[in-house]
Amino acid sequence: MEVSLRDPKILMKLSKLGSFHQSKLSFLRSFLNEFKDWEYRRDLFNLNQNGYGRAVYSFSKNNRTYSLICFANEIKDEERSDRVIATKWDAAFTLHDGIPTDQDIDRLANEVPKQEVGRLSYKELTLSRANKSLRLFNYVVDCLSNGQQPDVNNLSKVGYLYRTTAVYGSGKFGLADRFRIKNRDEILGPFRLEMMLVYLVRQFTFDQVNHIAKNKNPGLAVQLDPNICRNLGIGNSTGLGMAPFIVNHPELLNNWIFARETALKKIRQIEKVSNKDFNIFKDCLIKSLKNVTSWHTESEYQNNKIKSLLNDLEKFIDFLNMGSLENKPFLFNEIYTWIEDNLNDECIEYIVSMMMEPYDNIVNPLLKNMSADEELSFNIPIDRTVEELRSIIEKNYPDILKIDFSKNENNQNFWFISKNKEEPRLADRYKDHGSDLEQPLAIARDIKKLYEILFISKNSLTIGKFLMDHNEYRHVVRRAFITEKFPYAEIQDNTIGSNLMPIDMLRLKLSFFGALKFDPRSDKWLRICMFQGAPLPNELKSFDSHWVYNSLNS
Repeated sequence: MEVSLRDPKILMKLSKLGSFHQSKLSFLRSFLNEFKDWEYRRDLFNLNQNGYGRAVYSFSKNNRTYSLICFANEIKDEERSDRVIATKWDAAFTLHDGIPTDQDIDRLANEVPKQEVGRLSYKELTLSRANKSLRLFNYVVDCLSNGQQPDVNNLSKVGYLYRTTAVYGSGKFGLADRFRIKNRDEILGPFRLEMMLVYLVRQFTFDQVNHIAKNKNPGLAVQLDPNICRNLGIGNSTGLGMAPFIVNHPELLNNWIFARETALKKIRQIEKVSNKDFNIFKDCLIKSLKNVTSWHTESEYQNNKIKSLLNDLEKFIDFLNMGSLENKPFLFNEIYTWIEDNLNDECIEYIVSMMMEPYDNIVNPLLKNMSADEELSFNIPIDRTVEELRSIIEKNYPDILKIDFSKNENNQNFWFISKNKEEPRLADRYKDHGSDLEQPLAIARDIKKLYEILFISKNSLTIGKFLMDHNEYRHVVRRAFITEKFPYAEIQDNTIGSNLMPIDMLRLKLSFFGALKFDPRSDKWLRICMFQGAPLPNELKSFDSHWVYNSLNS
């Protein structure tokens, strides 16, 4: 049976993309699989009784070593902030290429805590900082120092002891440029080194809390139970700085979505689904319900999505329990057709992710194709004609061509770069100043403008000659030709309209990272949890690949 890939014109709407969930394709899960047979060590742990000092953790294999260098700092409560404009954090980290010398650590001790103000070298690969979830961190220290384990119900409301506020890489602040390391087999998948940093930071948080508790009450203190550690992750606060990424990297976005859609297509085409594989799917589904019911947020928007997800999951489980599915040919296609007809996007995409769980043989070969050498696709074919470009736009942007940009609500917002932090921000065109400094992120509007000019241009005119008179449209001419080769390269929505929900853009990217429990704090920033349920470093050589569906309450 032939199954088609899902239509980009439907799938690439922000409301749909903002309903994506983590899957076996997510970068933190593929990172763990890639590094499961590397040697893990804690090479240095030099903290004082209050938990301040230095630590080094590493992964090594053959002649390659990656080392996380940690600096835990004492700061005042009023200095602790998750905002990007903060200048002090509870801890700062860098991932070092190789084994750091004492001189390296001394050099970094002066630079890493400064973050953006500091200066790193080509020896450093990623940079990050994090703050304690102070109330929970102190609660755990108090419990352990008194010889008790913390209450998992209290822990589940947050899910982490620390949250990062940024993870940088690829040449920022002096870090190694990507070209230096991009051909290493172990990091061919996107964001592998960023995931390594976050994972090792998670272990540092456990070691630090145990260390402080032991020093607080040496005779009575106990270590945090490994089962509790396993089901704590690392939090993250993410704002608008992440949103333009998926606009600015069209080929990369395509490759992420294309891998997901290819996996779905191949799974739907399986004629005979084994009982073993179907039981893995059902088992993960049932286990995952605890993750959903422990998903806490004060956001009405997100609570409505969670409620919809739970209601739809109940419907879906009833459908599975009807019993008429057993031994049906093309079972997962039958399931997909039913959920598409009966459930909402939040649950449809949840189940799509779940369908991948039994199928390493389908998912794993796709991982190596999720990176992109975008320079190869950014060349504009100047010998093509206006007529060809117009046809591409009519085929790939039909809904965008219907938007009336003469209406204020379709031009409501503009993207700009903050002068203070050089981070992307969003403003109201009719209330705020600065629209003359607008960033080229209004792709829908610019495609429509380009199309209107193409419509009155000579069909046989080459693109090279067209751009001589209309160079201001070079960025969208390039994008239109990219969509010809990469069908999932473009968001099929208006990124400056009054109905824009920027967190849909954030959630799309974070789902591919492997984030859980999206917790919007506004329509422009949210908190998440990463690695909750993941095996500890000393367990990596043998672990359940479906660990993400474990729960604090299980």
